[in-house]
Amino acid sequence: AGLEVRFDRALDELWMAYQPIVEAHSGVLFGAEALMRSREPSMASPSALLDAATLLGRLPRLGRRVRELAAADLAGAPSDHLHLFVNLHPSDLLDADLVRETAPLTALAPRVVLEVTERAALEESEAVRQRLARLRELGFRLAVDDIGAGYSGLKSFTELAPEWVKIDMSLVRQVHRSARRQRTIAALCRLCHENGCLVVGEGVETVDERDTLVELGCDLIQGFLIGRPDAYLPRRGHLT
Repeated sequence: AGLEVRFDRALDELWMAYQPIVEAHSGVLFGAEALMRSREPSMASPSALLDAATLLGRLPRLGRRVRELAAADLAGAPSDHLHLFVNLHPSDLLDADLVRETAPLTALAPRVVLEVTERAALEESEAVRQRLARLRELGFRLAVDDIGAGYSGLKSFTELAPEWVKIDMSLVRQVHRSARRQRTIAALCRLCHENGCLVVGEGVETVDERDTLVELGCDLIQGFLIGRPDAYLPRRGHLT
């Protein structure tokens, strides 16, 4: 009961932070990732929120609230050229609200990239395939998040056929000092480009990491070097 009370309070205090994503070669702003935060002290981190939602069977409610808040911020953004990356738990793919035509995020679908994490198993079923097709009909595009640190390797990549792939920061960290990581990222970039995907390098903290990722073939860059999460969507321009 105490967990449920704190989770409800965390939902009421939920807010979105936005981290910029830039074009790798030019540093021009491409988009931003929406990251959930809460002012409820016991659930200030995304992992605490997700753990509580999983235990309580409230993952769909959390996902709907995240999409509602992200849609409100995106609708009021000064630029209609900004791509907004919004995280989905794989279970969200079976939530009917996700494809509801009157849902807040649906009206903004052409500007939204839905990120599905590789850290949880993606169910393989006809229902999921139909839902993915419907999302694309509505104008959404898809990304596989956390590739390189995932539950099921490249399974989500083959199932989702994403437009973007995000390389996990565990591969990015100190990449300029690791020939093995460089070979892995270069191979992932080749695979993605052969399949028509763009590649985002996540968790970039140093100039050396950024420059190495650009050389290896990453198309977009995200991380503290570019900008920390902020309560406001970034404005279009040259960031780094």
